[in-house]
Amino acid sequence: MMFHNPATHLAQRFFLGLWLTLGALFPASPNSLAQPTVTNTNYSLVVKAARSDALYKQGEGVLFRVTLTHGKEPVGAAAVDWVISKDGVPPTNHGTAVIKNGLGVAKGMLEEPGFLLCRATFKTPEGETVTAFGGAGVDPLEIQPSLPAPDDFDAFWSSQKEKLAAVAINSKLTQVTPPKPGVESFDLQVDCVGAPVSGYYSKPAEAKAKGLPAILLVHGAGVRSSDLGSTVVWAKDGFLALDINAHGIPNGKPPEFYSDLASGELKGYSIRGRESRDTLYFLGMYLRVIRAIDFLAAQPEWDGRTLVVRGSSQGGAQAIAAAGLDSRVSFFAAMVPAMCDHTGAAAGRVSGWPKLVPNGPDGKPDAGVREAARYFDGMNFASRAKAPAIFTVGFIDTTCPPTSVYATYNALKSPKTIYNDPPSKHENTPGSATAVREAILQHVKSRSVTTTGL
Repeated sequence: MMFHNPATHLAQRFFLGLWLTLGALFPASPNSLAQPTVTNTNYSLVVKAARSDALYKQGEGVLFRVTLTHGKEPVGAAAVDWVISKDGVPPTNHGTAVIKNGLGVAKGMLEEPGFLLCRATFKTPEGETVTAFGGAGVDPLEIQPSLPAPDDFDAFWSSQKEKLAAVAINSKLTQVTPPKPGVESFDLQVDCVGAPVSGYYSKPAEAKAKGLPAILLVHGAGVRSSDLGSTVVWAKDGFLALDINAHGIPNGKPPEFYSDLASGELKGYSIRGRESRDTLYFLGMYLRVIRAIDFLAAQPEWDGRTLVVRGSSQGGAQAIAAAGLDSRVSFFAAMVPAMCDHTGAAAGRVSGWPKLVPNGPDGKPDAGVREAARYFDGMNFASRAKAPAIFTVGFIDTTCPPTSVYATYNALKSPKTIYNDPPSKHENTPGSATAVREAILQHVKSRSVTTTGL
């Protein structure tokens, strides 16, 4: 089962005969754990938890199967080195899998809720290095926030929303040609605090007053135009659809316009102003999400009750923040969400992108940055969200590690579902994307049925 229902047990206990003790620390940082395989070789290395759901209990042995093939044939005999870490941070365990007929094993254990990340490497006879990763969850539903929300978290965000409310919703709609018939599309600019909301807005050509749900699509990390095509797809499904870029920049410009911004004015934006909650770059980004909701809620075609926010990675963080800050959100989808558990180090855990909190000269997390980051942590928005949600998580994601995703997911008190994707890194697989789309459509259907029955 790829879906998890919090009311069920994670897995049956699985006995292993021998346990390896946790050993010396593995020096590589989580960011160095990039792709799960290396191409340009005839060797293929695969690491997978022995259980199909890759879920275990605390103190229970975790078995990883290590498979090595050359071409399509199992390698008869070889040695594959492995390191098992606590989702990319210490403590770590080292060993060597003895490959016989293409198969070997690595074994580990975790005495607390979290994740294990197994990194396996094989040196080919030609001197190439092949790398693969496998992940396993250990009572992930018991992962707790590394720190509570600041006492004035709500007061801070209330003051920011008051500043936003003081700015009039002046929206400028410029009609553009949609790639499919039956849809009306526009370039949208809306006044906000600082940079404007900048996006593409599409709706069915025959939209009727108070008849349609709305969906807001928010972007992952990077610098690019809003996406017209995604709004048209949702509009064809009967939505008022708005896709906004993350930075309030113009849409539809040549590629070099965005690459110049990425290497110039917006270079390093993800950690800009992190010394203070008042200057951190994501403050403006999150306020633009609320202003985008203001625009959708003001449309005469909106049904007045169904408003979905969907995003991946940095977009997942924005979706969580939207639900935590704005009660008009009726459902949200956070796919491999970033900005989660910034204070993970306080609990000896890995943090999610963009790893906001650096270590100071003493090797400890910078206290000032850590305090500012707490006001932008997905955990703290999630704990305030009232809308139901779907999350997705990759068990070998080293950008938005699963430990950080579950720390945020567990903070949700509203109805929720998580799509576990054990073999996946930082990506939206066809399975996870389909699960999210179906969850959104089901939410809209349920709202329609409920309303019809009143």
